[in-house]
Amino acid sequence: MATNAKASDALQKIAVPWDAPDAPHPSFFSIRPQLLDAGNTEEPLAVADHLWVKIKVYAKGGENKLHAHPHQDHSFIVLDGRARFHGPRGEERELGRNDGILLPAGSYYWFETISEEPLVILRLGATTGDGHPDTRIMDDGEPKIRRGRDEIFISKDVAYREGAFYE
Repeated sequence: MATNAKASDALQKIAVPWDAPDAPHPSFFSIRPQLLDAGNTEEPLAVADHLWVKIKVYAKGGENKLHAHPHQDHSFIVLDGRARFHGPRGEERELGRNDGILLPAGSYYWFETISEEPLVILRLGATTGDGHPDTRIMDDGEPKIRRGRDEIFISKDVAYREGAFYE
């Protein structure tokens, strides 16, 4: 049977014996963010070289400026609340509990919270292998890196809802 050289090379890079000191280990996490009355939060749940998982909570607002991530594919899944996603050509879709959106690298979008209850949203990102994975391009064409994949973010105006968590 002929072996694809590229596939064989890739396999050699990941074929680390399970008991080797540098063998990768699974990462476990729970989704239980505190709900908010004001502001927003973003917390990494798991981060690997090419994939990361974050939980985001918005009392109001969202990512309200049109932008794209040129070096990452990413997805949002609404766990609670409602959001409206917008594209640059008038695309618009409301997402509720268990609805999601996939944004291939370079897709321009913005979103807003449209529910009275807090928006709880799971965000998954995967690097495309080109450039810095946290780069975003704004609608004016300017690139910027807002924050890293493994950084916790808490807005200045955050107000936690006493004893209330997404479950």
